[in-house]
Amino acid sequence: MRVLLLGATGLIGRRLAEVLGRAGHELVLGVRDRAKAPDGVQVVEVDFARDHEAADWLPRLQGIDAVVNAVGILAEAPGQDFESIHVRAPLALFEACSRLRVGRVVQVSATGADPQAASGYHRSKHRADQALLASGLSAVVVQPSLVFSPEGASTGLFAALAALPVIPVPGSGRQCVQPVHLDDVCAVLRACVEDPDPPARVEVVGPRPLELRDYLLQLRALMGLGTAPVLPVPRVLVRLGSRMGGLLPGPPVDPETLDMLERGACGDPGMMTRLLGRAPLEVAAFDPRHAMEPLGLAARLKWLLPVMRAALAVMWIVTGVVSLGLYPVADSLELLARTGLHGGLALASLYLAAGLDLAFGVATLAMRRRRLWLYRAQLLLIAGYTVIITLRLPEFWLHPYGPILKNLPVIALIIALHELERGRRWST
Repeated sequence: MRVLLLGATGLIGRRLAEVLGRAGHELVLGVRDRAKAPDGVQVVEVDFARDHEAADWLPRLQGIDAVVNAVGILAEAPGQDFESIHVRAPLALFEACSRLRVGRVVQVSATGADPQAASGYHRSKHRADQALLASGLSAVVVQPSLVFSPEGASTGLFAALAALPVIPVPGSGRQCVQPVHLDDVCAVLRACVEDPDPPARVEVVGPRPLELRDYLLQLRALMGLGTAPVLPVPRVLVRLGSRMGGLLPGPPVDPETLDMLERGACGDPGMMTRLLGRAPLEVAAFDPRHAMEPLGLAARLKWLLPVMRAALAVMWIVTGVVSLGLYPVADSLELLARTGLHGGLALASLYLAAGLDLAFGVATLAMRRRRLWLYRAQLLLIAGYTVIITLRLPEFWLHPYGPILKNLPVIALIIALHELERGRRWST
C-alpha cells in the first residue's frame, strides 16, 4: 500500500517508518521540517498548526491508500496548542480522507483519551478520535499507554527519577501505569494498517498494570543500578514543583503530565494480543543490558549535572562573599601586597575579584545558554590565580589545608561539566 505517515520524525513515526518500509509499503512521509526527514523517501511538508482546511490536505492524499496520524504534543507552546494540533488539523485531514475515500485511517491517540478525560491533552485527542470514528471511514484509533524507548522523552523522565539515590514518587506512588515497548506499538500500528477488518479502537498497553513505584524500581534494575528506597512526596509539593518548571534541578514534570499520571494509563491488552498474535512484552524483557546501560548513564546525568553545577556555584558565591569582608580585609590586602599589589590598586583588585566570583556563581545557576563560554572563563581565572600564587606565594602548595591543591578537583569538575554539556546539551 501507499501510506502517508504523519509525524514521521517523532518517536513513534521514525520507528513506524522503518517497520512499514521493511513490510514493503510505499511511504510518503508528512513532516514539518523537510531537513529532518530521512533520505531516499518521498516527503511532503505539513504543518498541523496551520493546515486546518480539507483543501490543504487533498493534494497530499492523491494516490494514498492509508494514512497514519502520529502527530501529537504533550505540552502547549507558542504556536503549538492542543486545539490546533490535535483537533483542527486532524478533522480537516479526516474530511479530506472522506472526500477521496482513503481506504484506511489510523489515529495514534492515548490511553485515557475518553469521556472522563481531565487533561487538555486527553480531551483534545478524544475529540479527534470521536470525529474519526463517526466519519464513516475505515478507521482505527490506537491508544498507547506509556511508550518505552531509550530515545523517548517520557522514558528519559521516568529513568531519571528511577536513577536517583532515593526515588521520589507523587503521593504513595500507587498510580496505575502499563508501559508498552515501542516495538509493540509499531507492530500494532502495522497490523491496523494491513488488517482487512480491524477493530475500531485498540488499547496498546503492557501485559498487566503496575504501580508507578514498581515500574520505577523495575526500570532501575534494568539499568543495572540495583535497588533504592522509595520516597513518597506529598501531592501538594509535587504540584507546586510542577508549576515551577525549570527553576528546580532534576527532571521536570509539568502540570499537564502530572494530571495524566494521576489519571492513570492502564487498559485491556486483549485486542492488542489478538493483533500481535502474542502477549505484549513484559518490562523485564524491554531491552538487553547493553541497550539499557547508556540510558542509565543518561538518567544519572539528569540529576548529577544539576548537583555538580550547584556545588560549583556555591563555591564561587561563598568565595565572593568571604572575600568581601567575612575574611579580614587587612589580611587579604597583606597577601595581595606580597603579589605586588598595594594601596588602592590592591583594594580595587580585591573587590573586583570578589565581584567576579559572585558573578560566576550566579551565572552558573542562572544561565541556560552559553555555559561553555562561562566554564572556559572560570578555568582561565582559576589558572591565573594558580600561576600567580605559585610564583608569589609558593608556600600555599604545602599548606596542610591544601588551598591550592583543591584547585585541581575544581578544574576537573569544570572540565567535566564543559565536556558533558558540549557533548549532549544536557543543560537545555
